[in-house]
Amino acid sequence: MISIGIIWALILLFILQPGIAHDGAEAGARLFTHALLPYLLPYIILTQWLLKMPVKRKATNNWQRYMKAYILGSFGGFPVGAVTVAEMMKNGELSRRESGYLLAACHAPGPMFIVGFVGTELLGNPVAGWKLLTAIHIANLLFFLLAMTLLKKDQPENLSMQSIQLPKTSTSPFLASIKESSNVIILVATTVIFFSSLGTVLTTAIATAIPVDLGITKTALLAIFEMTSGVQSATDHFYSYASFPFLIAAIISFNGLSIHMQVFVIAKAVNIPLIPYIVSRLWCVFAVPLLLYFLM
Repeated sequence: MISIGIIWALILLFILQPGIAHDGAEAGARLFTHALLPYLLPYIILTQWLLKMPVKRKATNNWQRYMKAYILGSFGGFPVGAVTVAEMMKNGELSRRESGYLLAACHAPGPMFIVGFVGTELLGNPVAGWKLLTAIHIANLLFFLLAMTLLKKDQPENLSMQSIQLPKTSTSPFLASIKESSNVIILVATTVIFFSSLGTVLTTAIATAIPVDLGITKTALLAIFEMTSGVQSATDHFYSYASFPFLIAAIISFNGLSIHMQVFVIAKAVNIPLIPYIVSRLWCVFAVPLLLYFLM
């Protein structure tokens, strides 16, 4: 748990460097509006709309439910997977244990973000974006198959007991999806802007106090705090290196604290266990760059 002293230290750091904090927040806001919002919002609305549509009979076959979660959750960008799994758990389609494993497996950046922004704009080639997306999904599917094997060994839980009882309202599924999507978008914007600003301030403070390479320090810190800012910094400082695509793959696989906070907030709201998610992130940081190396 972060101590009160660290929080006060960060507050003082922001007060002492208001211009740097502003620049970091502004950069995070630009990245959110340019690289995330156009790709994320339409898919979140459609996914939420689909999940909130009343169905006469829910799927009872495990693989049907798991594939529904994977397809809807893994192709919409962060944190659509968490939103999808949480919604299916609310609807009684997934148990708590199933939700924990699926939260870990159904977690991937959207195709439009990887191919459109990372592939075309950062790597300079949409084909490279498709190869990166393929590597991400191979790693996720391997973890998904492992999760399904573990779940198969367990006795099925009573889904009706695991579902969260929500008050019934007369709101239409589309209006409900708009409301839920706006909450997710606000969460994403808040974390992206905050962690971009924090990473920028810490980078400047460290570079001022210690003689370090600014490019390496900035990229490392931003990659830890905010993925999109991290890949942008990596592009600015390491584009000419042969290892550049694999560095981008590692940063995207790690995700950064910004995305982790989004997932944690969504998962904790419905009490989904987080240990499988943490394990899957460690797996992907090593597996995705290696898979991309063989694909390229």
